[in-house]
Amino acid sequence: MRIESTELADVLLLVPEPFHDDRGLFTRTFDAPIFDAYVGAGTSATFVQDSQSRSARGVIRGMHGRGGRGEAKLVRCAHGAVHDILVDIRPGSPTFGRHQAFLLDDTDFRHLYVPAGFLHGFQALTETADICYRIDRPHDPAEDLAVAYDDPDLALMWPQEVTVVSPRDRAAGSWRELLESGHLTHRS
Repeated sequence: MRIESTELADVLLLVPEPFHDDRGLFTRTFDAPIFDAYVGAGTSATFVQDSQSRSARGVIRGMHGRGGRGEAKLVRCAHGAVHDILVDIRPGSPTFGRHQAFLLDDTDFRHLYVPAGFLHGFQALTETADICYRIDRPHDPAEDLAVAYDDPDLALMWPQEVTVVSPRDRAAGSWRELLESGHLTHRS
């Protein structure tokens, strides 16, 4: 497994090295000692919750985050492909307010380490897309944050026609409202 920096401060792209043979393939999707050695002191690969979502082509889930201490997560696409977007919401971060998009799929198996303090969302690019999340602390609904996927101030680009968005995501607030709310995750 190789680890690469991204344009967003502290976000890492993990690149497995699949082994292909006549049976199919095998790949290690995460290796805690390699991760811990790369990030150094103060961060470790401790996850307490695994979750998975399945979405149909064109579905958008996001943009979601957590207030308070936030949550770190490891995100990968186990089946299909998604257009994944992160937005840095950490005041004081050198990339605060910036976003970056990533292609996550079941061909290259690249996945993202997302530190606490980011909005996250994705659009399914294939007929079916399964996303797996490893999260570093239990979910607390009182800390849920959401910004509309089509907020004009964020100006996120989605590559396909939007087919389905949940009522919760349709009712999400704006980037401006989040900035004024005082609920942003503070960078540690």
